[in-house]
Amino acid sequence: MLFIIACSPVETDKIEAIVDRSALPKLRATEITTVISDSGITRYRISTPQWDVYDKTEQPYWEFPMGIHCESFDQNLKIDANIHSNYAKFYSNQQLWELKGNVKMMNIKGELFETEQLFWNQREEKLYTDSIVKITQATHILNVMGFESNQQMTRYKFRKTNGIFPVEEK
Repeated sequence: MLFIIACSPVETDKIEAIVDRSALPKLRATEITTVISDSGITRYRISTPQWDVYDKTEQPYWEFPMGIHCESFDQNLKIDANIHSNYAKFYSNQQLWELKGNVKMMNIKGELFETEQLFWNQREEKLYTDSIVKITQATHILNVMGFESNQQMTRYKFRKTNGIFPVEEK
């Protein structure tokens, strides 16, 4: 009787082999705040609830499915711009960010830019979108279709604008 119990086969659960490695992140981190520097100078601070790194895809990328908050620093470590969105994806080879959903940006002048989709090309140091952008400035609010700017959002151009502009009469 003892021999029969000791030699009985043990059933184990089997899982399927991973076929598509590109569909799984190499790294998943939660509740992250990190600082990115360039040549020893702190350039950005990124905070996010979830950061997934996909390195086995044709175009490797980082995904921030629960949103991201990014601050940009000048040479004196003063915040010169910040960006927040509900979703973000960073294509590491192209140095290109895609931000979606309730994208809000503020520059050093206190101007607020709001849109639903924004691209940030770090290599060219340029922000752009073809979506509607609402710009809230100290004296007026602009609504534009299409936008391009430097990454500090201090020099920008719009494609189609409408809004109320104060004009001084002389």
